[in-house]
Amino acid sequence: MSSDVVLSAALRNNLLSLQSTQTLIDQTQLRLATGLKVNSALDNPQSFFTAQSLNNRASDLQRLLDGISQSIRTIETADDGVTALTTLVEQADSIVNQARDEISASEGVARAIGDVDLSSSTNLVATLGITTGDNFNIEVVNDAGTLVTENVQIVTNDTVGTLAARITNQFADNQDGEITASVTDDGFLSIQSSDGRSFRIRDENVGAGDEITDAGFTALGLGDYFEVETQGANTRAAATIVAGNELRSISLYESGGNLLEAGDTIVGTTAEDADGNTVISGFAANDDFTFSIYTDSGTTTVNVTDITATTSFQDLVDAVNGNAAASELIEAEFDSLTGQIVFTKLSDDVNSFGITANAAGASNFSLGLGDSTGNLVPVAIGAATAEERIYSLNSSTETLDSLASDYNTLRSQIDDLVEDANYRGINLLNGDDLVTFFNESRSNSLTTSGTTFTADGLGITEAQFRNSDEIENSASQVLTALDSVRSFGSSLANSLSIIEARQNFTQETINTLKAGAEDLTVADQNEEGANLLALQTRQQLGITSLSLAAQSQQSVLRLF
Repeated sequence: MSSDVVLSAALRNNLLSLQSTQTLIDQTQLRLATGLKVNSALDNPQSFFTAQSLNNRASDLQRLLDGISQSIRTIETADDGVTALTTLVEQADSIVNQARDEISASEGVARAIGDVDLSSSTNLVATLGITTGDNFNIEVVNDAGTLVTENVQIVTNDTVGTLAARITNQFADNQDGEITASVTDDGFLSIQSSDGRSFRIRDENVGAGDEITDAGFTALGLGDYFEVETQGANTRAAATIVAGNELRSISLYESGGNLLEAGDTIVGTTAEDADGNTVISGFAANDDFTFSIYTDSGTTTVNVTDITATTSFQDLVDAVNGNAAASELIEAEFDSLTGQIVFTKLSDDVNSFGITANAAGASNFSLGLGDSTGNLVPVAIGAATAEERIYSLNSSTETLDSLASDYNTLRSQIDDLVEDANYRGINLLNGDDLVTFFNESRSNSLTTSGTTFTADGLGITEAQFRNSDEIENSASQVLTALDSVRSFGSSLANSLSIIEARQNFTQETINTLKAGAEDLTVADQNEEGANLLALQTRQQLGITSLSLAAQSQQSVLRLF
């Protein structure tokens, strides 16, 4: 039969002390090994779970930082796009300014340019409904001062290219090349004179049945230049193409050789050109003048009826300038220093300008409008017959077409640039919005609103640069677009500044949260090292004490 080992109280107390010391040593060694004074909820539940909560929030914010960083990259991509867009729009503005300079210098250019793309037509007769054999005349004054006329016929299988070549060749072969024709990059028919001289395009023969009609000119894209002239009982589609925006007559002289003045009367006056040829004669009381201003929206008419014996050239001028509607479109003047009547186009809405003279008994009437020789527009007037002449003022040139093409190329490049300005599927320049979250509950955020900066979105329409109104319209669009781009760039900079500030704040918050968690759980290595040293000393002392306590029992051995 065995019995339990009996330990003295001293031994038992020393053993318990050693066990407690060893437990503390083990705990201190764990703290030194892990660096933490709270390794589990058993160590300190409150500190453990509080630190875990702080670390969890820090982890959530760390993930948000990734999203914030990507938002910054998205905005930087958009900002790079804005910088490039600004360059393109500024270049477009430069082209518009060149167009302004060109149109100012184009006053010496007489040109009729179509507005219908004929490049795809392999047979103008079939495509446009023009009758085979339809033809028209082009009149121009040659270098010798003689009026010359070329008849241009449209034939089956004509293309716009063959028609343009025929016009050019006829004048090159038969005349001195005063007229040339070409096809623009847009497929438009263009007819232009050399040296800025005016020229006239008209039906071949009134009532002959083979002349091109007003509808035919429209089909060729030239309809804006032409109106139907009154030719007594007949009508004719025609126009005198004038260089620039000013219609100026030849200098008019009295039969005695003196220049006519604004106050000279029309009735009873015989006006001559510089060579002594009669250009105005036979006007009588009750004869009429009609000034017609043709625009896309309609016709403005000024009637000067019942001319009296005292009606002067200045009265004709005042009739036009005194008409409220007409004065916004055309300005009239009689220059007594040069003996010239001048009509100036004030609005690009004006397509053409017509003058009708109904002078009973007058044998001849020509103000020499549209040509420096006066040869382009002689009008034979019979008794009680009304004659009209149409003048088309324009400022279109090939250089303007080239500038418009460059402008439209830039417009396409704007669209391409916007398409490429995306980052990870978000394109702030093409209408996408960017949402950046700043806290773990997604309750705080910033929405960076995108905008559509394609050419259409910026309001930049395709340009033609045919007149100053179109150029000024493009200039206005470019300036508005430039303001929009610059304003959006400022908005992006503001968003970027906010997001970067929140990024820095989030990083600091993460550091604070982690530091707070460490305050609750991280062990002081110096303190734990000192504790371990003290515990090891205590352990050694305990072993010594245990040895001393056991010596009383060892003394029994001496009895044997």
